[in-house]
Amino acid sequence: MPARYPERIVCLTEESTETLYLLGEERRIVGISGYTVRPPRARREKPRISAFLSAKTDKILALKPDLVIGFSDLQADIARDLAKAGLNVLIFNQRSVQQILDMILALSSLVGAAEKGVRVLRDLEAGLDEIRSSSKVFARRPRVYFEEWDEPMISGIRWVSELVEIAGGEDVFSEQSHSQAATGRIVSDANLVIEKNPDVVLGSWCGKKFRPERVAARPGWDRIAAVRNGELHEVKSADILQPGPAALTDGVRQIYEILRRSSGPASGTPARAAG
Repeated sequence: MPARYPERIVCLTEESTETLYLLGEERRIVGISGYTVRPPRARREKPRISAFLSAKTDKILALKPDLVIGFSDLQADIARDLAKAGLNVLIFNQRSVQQILDMILALSSLVGAAEKGVRVLRDLEAGLDEIRSSSKVFARRPRVYFEEWDEPMISGIRWVSELVEIAGGEDVFSEQSHSQAATGRIVSDANLVIEKNPDVVLGSWCGKKFRPERVAARPGWDRIAAVRNGELHEVKSADILQPGPAALTDGVRQIYEILRRSSGPASGTPARAAG
């Protein structure tokens, strides 16, 4: 019997689902995460069988997948249980823009769509390059505090920090972004943000609605330029905190537009949406 590519794939996170749809390989998907919102049609077409930290093992087994795809050490327990049940499990662990691109290429090869994957990558890279080029005409590079969670305060993960830079900003906690664990990105003292005095605060509270009025009301934060100037903005978690195509297209574009408006007058034309 000849070897074959996976035909029945369960995706435990959104980015693998979105990538397979972009590749035109969505027919292979038999189950998705309940948090999946991209593309919108996926929620209509595919059964939801997992959260992020938990999965319905019996439902996954009933789907008879030949491959389960997850993300990060946070899904290690799910991966272990499914592997013990006899399933093939692949865990990606992409944390940077380059690693996201590498994941897309690897996944395209895994389903026999390497050429399609190369075309998707070219589009994504061209979009990022255009945004990077457009941001160079900013009158200044705004200093940005990206908040991934509020209690405790957690700063942006590595790919977010890199996208802030691509979009024309300066991540004030870039040194923390390389931490593999969220605990390494905890802002231990709110006064640290006051000291860094960001021009823009971007909030994306892992699916919870960002409340700029609560941020502005933190003790002493009225001294921060972003608070004084009303530069407190939400970027939806589905657009920026999924390490896949969404972050490299809609996510970075939203950051670019916010920073373009906050950076002051500049020449040049706005970048088109990547992808």
